[in-house]
Amino acid sequence: MASRILSSKCQASLCFVFLVMFCLCKGLDSPLSPMDKKEKEAIYSVIQGFFGKWWNGSDLYPDPCGWTPIQGVSCEQYDDGFWYVTAINLGPVFDNSLTCSHDAKFPLQIFKLKHLKVLSLSSCFLYPNQNPVKLPISNWNTFSDSLECLTLRSNPGLVGSIPPEFGSLRNLQSLVLLENGLTGKLPPSIGNLVRLRQLVLAGNHLVGEVPFNYGRFSKLLIFDASRNNLSGALPSTFGFLDSLLKLDLSNNMLERLLPKELGRLKNLTLLDASHNKLRGGLVGTLMEFVSIKDLVLSNNPIGGDLLGVKWENFDNIEILDLSNTGLEGCVPESMAKMKRLRYLDLSNNNLIGSVPSSLENLPSLTALHINGNNLTGKLDFSEGFYMKMGRNFAAWNNSNLCYIAKPTQPMLYGVKPCVQ
Repeated sequence: MASRILSSKCQASLCFVFLVMFCLCKGLDSPLSPMDKKEKEAIYSVIQGFFGKWWNGSDLYPDPCGWTPIQGVSCEQYDDGFWYVTAINLGPVFDNSLTCSHDAKFPLQIFKLKHLKVLSLSSCFLYPNQNPVKLPISNWNTFSDSLECLTLRSNPGLVGSIPPEFGSLRNLQSLVLLENGLTGKLPPSIGNLVRLRQLVLAGNHLVGEVPFNYGRFSKLLIFDASRNNLSGALPSTFGFLDSLLKLDLSNNMLERLLPKELGRLKNLTLLDASHNKLRGGLVGTLMEFVSIKDLVLSNNPIGGDLLGVKWENFDNIEILDLSNTGLEGCVPESMAKMKRLRYLDLSNNNLIGSVPSSLENLPSLTALHINGNNLTGKLDFSEGFYMKMGRNFAAWNNSNLCYIAKPTQPMLYGVKPCVQ
């Protein structure tokens, strides 16, 4: 009799376990991972918008926030006991990531996911001619309290302007719009995002001036607007970006001087303003960047000379690229006081006079480019220096420059031996 009762209890327990597993597999709202029905329908519609109508979420992923998670979709449980979608990372992010369809759209159902913190779409819109896609202009204020990270990367088929309503995303800490097909001007409303730590706009077709109020990002660490068609002068308000570590403005059409207020940025370690239309001479451009490590100003008609700059103040600089900047005059001895300098490029300018042999004393120097100038006289570096530099020493295209040839010393490409 006891064995029958025990057997009956075991059968009841097994039935309960099978019932729970059945509920999980069918995607019913089990007590283990309840998900709001409307939330589930919304994420199904969103994923189908990106991957195509063939994608049947209810069959493949009956419990997207629990038993059967969707690749690239993350959830969190809130105080009401339900699970909500908080992150969407689509594109070739993970090894098992699904690939967006060739006719992918930006589904408006995404704005029904009101707890979304992270939205990242990489290589989802690839065909600007066959399938151009524009970002929705409105509804972004739905995410005003939730969205913290917005990344749209490598989407050449993503065209049109940046929605001004992005300025309503007051909790946004990272805005990355990298290598898309975006056009138009930078919306001033972006300046309202005072919690931003990263603003990347590189590799688009953006035009016009950088808005004045972009100097309000007191917490910003990275600003990258390179590879666009931005014009005008950089606002002086950028001198108030006290936390800024990296400023990349390369490959635009920026004009005039860089603002002297940039000298206030004691945390700035990288400044790349190469391939622009900056003018006004180095003295007005450089000021005293006491913390700068990488300074790249190449391919600008800056003009002026090297003599007026206090190079001894650049204690931390490691990379200095002033190639093709219209420099004139001599190379000053004071450039040998930048003790941490690893890379120095003064090529393709109008420099004259001799090359200071004291540059050899820079303990960290591994590359020196002085080619394409009007330098004269003898190169008075040691054999050990040439051996150390190897191919990273370039001095060709200086018609009146020569070097003292020695049997144990390698020949210098494009430089003639001195007549003894």
